[in-house]
Amino acid sequence: METQTIKNKQNSAKVTERISGSEAIVRCLIEEDTKIIYGYPGGAIMPVYDELYKYQDKIHHVLTRHEQGATHSAQGFARISGKVGVCIATSGPGATNLITGIADAQIDSTPMVCITGQVFSHLLGSDAFQETDIVGISTPVTKWNCQVTKAADIPEAMAKAFYIARSGRPGPVLVDITKDAQMEMFDFSYEKCIKIRSYVPVPKTDVASLEAAAALINSAKKPLVVWGQGVILSKAEEAFKAVIEKAGIPSAWTILGASAIPTKHPLNVGMVGMHGNYAPNVLTNECDVLIAVGMRFDDRVTGKLDEYATQAKVIHFEIDPAEIDKNVKTDVAVLGDAKASLEAILPLIKENSHTDWHQKFKDLYAIEYEKVIKDDIHPTKEGLTMGEVLNQINIYSKGNAAIVSDVGQHQMIACRYAEFNKTKSNITSGGLGTMGFGLPAAIGAKMAAPDREVVSISGDGGYQMTIQELGTIFQQKAAVKVVVLNNDFLGMVRQWQQLFFDKRYASTEMVNPNFVAIAEGYYIKARKVTKREDLAEAVKEMMESKEAYFLEVCVEKEGNVFPMIPTGASVSDIRLA
Repeated sequence: METQTIKNKQNSAKVTERISGSEAIVRCLIEEDTKIIYGYPGGAIMPVYDELYKYQDKIHHVLTRHEQGATHSAQGFARISGKVGVCIATSGPGATNLITGIADAQIDSTPMVCITGQVFSHLLGSDAFQETDIVGISTPVTKWNCQVTKAADIPEAMAKAFYIARSGRPGPVLVDITKDAQMEMFDFSYEKCIKIRSYVPVPKTDVASLEAAAALINSAKKPLVVWGQGVILSKAEEAFKAVIEKAGIPSAWTILGASAIPTKHPLNVGMVGMHGNYAPNVLTNECDVLIAVGMRFDDRVTGKLDEYATQAKVIHFEIDPAEIDKNVKTDVAVLGDAKASLEAILPLIKENSHTDWHQKFKDLYAIEYEKVIKDDIHPTKEGLTMGEVLNQINIYSKGNAAIVSDVGQHQMIACRYAEFNKTKSNITSGGLGTMGFGLPAAIGAKMAAPDREVVSISGDGGYQMTIQELGTIFQQKAAVKVVVLNNDFLGMVRQWQQLFFDKRYASTEMVNPNFVAIAEGYYIKARKVTKREDLAEAVKEMMESKEAYFLEVCVEKEGNVFPMIPTGASVSDIRLA
């Protein structure tokens, strides 16, 4: 390996090494402190895999069973660690198979760097074997992307990719690298990116906006906080808790915001949204000041927009200016990093308790408990419920597990009933609602936090979309606890068909395989529960296992998730049955 010293534009010495583009890619990953990557090899990315073979002591490559599994694993890794997740694939179908996970990461603000191989640069545009315009395809669902055709451009592209992915509002980036760029030799050096001209990841917070927000909060009689994942992404948990405790404000969460403060915190009044808790949804339309922190007023949260909190003054703490006034008109916008903004406003907030206002939340919770929660987690009917399964998991996890859920009824049940003591504990697909997310995301989460208990919760539908990742669990010896709540239906779609389509169950009933046999085929210990008297012991056995464990629980076939706000309805029109 040839080493030489050259002069850069600032006339300072810069040491370079003569290496290939493919080795440079691996070296860039090492410089960015990447320890684990998820991927699947193929022709156009093979030079990079050859270099990964040489650097196995520095980077652990996880061979997933599908490229979509690689993206979701990288997402799970990023969500629980707070670091950038990395995945890699070949050109053509390998690259296009990443798109679902990239889109999921984009809408859920997950930092991820995706590296794809591409055909030789002289073949671009010729419809060569396994050529697709992945830059064009991924442009709508990436924070930034680029194509590299020369080895000398690799270090700068990789440095920008990591900087953009992790800075400001995080998101996925994609770097597409032609095969000749991977094979070309050049003089390599690496410098981390700390700034990009015209890119302002964190807007400057205006002091006047903080003062205006504090004045509204201090004068409020019925304030309500709704927080989202922005609190977690900015590591603002302690600052957030300090603000709401000082002001005594009831606080509700979106599904991606769950776990920022403990479930049992006295100011935590539950989940908002379509299947959220009764009290925070109803009282959204009674509060006089609504304080949104790191959330984007998604339609599943707001319901009918022209009837959403119209009586309230709205304060929006947000890092992304594009989210201000996008869905809900804001009276005071506090732009900036949530942690910095919350720390800055804390001295301006007066101590308060809002005792009578809190009592309203308690009264409505009591109604929801009697009509919904009690029968969900302590059922007396014959069939097993999803809620009682989550209740048993809580008993044995003591609220310390990370719950990684797929998408559907089980997701809403998991978000509603899982107990969390630690932040970064609720990992799910929020904005895109990707079935198949749960199992591979749990793999990434477990590998990022091997000392934490990680429980994957899936339905029988979503589970089968990425069931092949059991092979990844087996090969990596990842001690993920896999729970499938099996109702032999695509449950959420069936619920809508029951409520809004006169029980015309069109293409939602499933004829399922022997899930236990499949898990055992991957040498994973497995068990099936059909009776209530066996549930607690089975969950205990699963949670105490030091290895991966698969648990299938057959739940009632036509169980529904309530409360529910029908599409297009107001949050005040929430149904308890």
